[in-house]
Amino acid sequence: MKNLRSPIFALFLMLTAGFVQAGALDAISTGDASAGVKEALAKGADYAVASLGKDNGFLGNSKVKIPLPGYLQKAEKGLRMFGMGKQADELVNTMNHAAENAVVEAKPILSDSIKKMSVQDAKGILTGGEDSVTQYFKRTSSEQLTRKFMPIVKTETKKLQLAEQYNSFAGKAASAGLIDQKDADVDSYVTQKAMDGLFLIIAEEEKKLRANPVGAGSDLLKKVFGAL
Repeated sequence: MKNLRSPIFALFLMLTAGFVQAGALDAISTGDASAGVKEALAKGADYAVASLGKDNGFLGNSKVKIPLPGYLQKAEKGLRMFGMGKQADELVNTMNHAAENAVVEAKPILSDSIKKMSVQDAKGILTGGEDSVTQYFKRTSSEQLTRKFMPIVKTETKKLQLAEQYNSFAGKAASAGLIDQKDADVDSYVTQKAMDGLFLIIAEEEKKLRANPVGAGSDLLKKVFGAL
């Protein structure tokens, strides 16, 4: 009898938790909910830009460090065997420092995205998955970030003649199907990786906030995300 009642009891607890959560969210005003989400967005954006947009922000972080792409990673050992290790290191360093310089310019774009957030967007973020903040930024700012990052990345890679050699070599590799076409241009590759790193760090901050809203250091964030 006990075993038969256990699943029913578990279902009851799940339904009860759902009603409690819905009630907690309903108790929060639309204004507070919207303000709380905007604060969460700003918090994640500020942290990501500050941690990545500095010297070695990308290069010194294994989670976001930009490597030689695809086939070129396999070719790296060969390059080093032929005494081209320095050039390979220079290219990796340049790519990562270019991303660091580009990310510095992300803050106004992310801030503008936050300002344009609608009440419906805020509701979707609150009731969405654990990366809904990150997905919102991707949806509303990726195009602008690409336009902003690309010239900065080009300026950095232009300083290194090896970047031109990379584009030539990678272009042939892409034609042969050895690497993705999007990786055949070093500037496009670094720009995309810079955005990937930015969104990854924002996602990590979002997960921390959702897991521990009490530790967010803000009464509003505790109130809004604590109701989830």
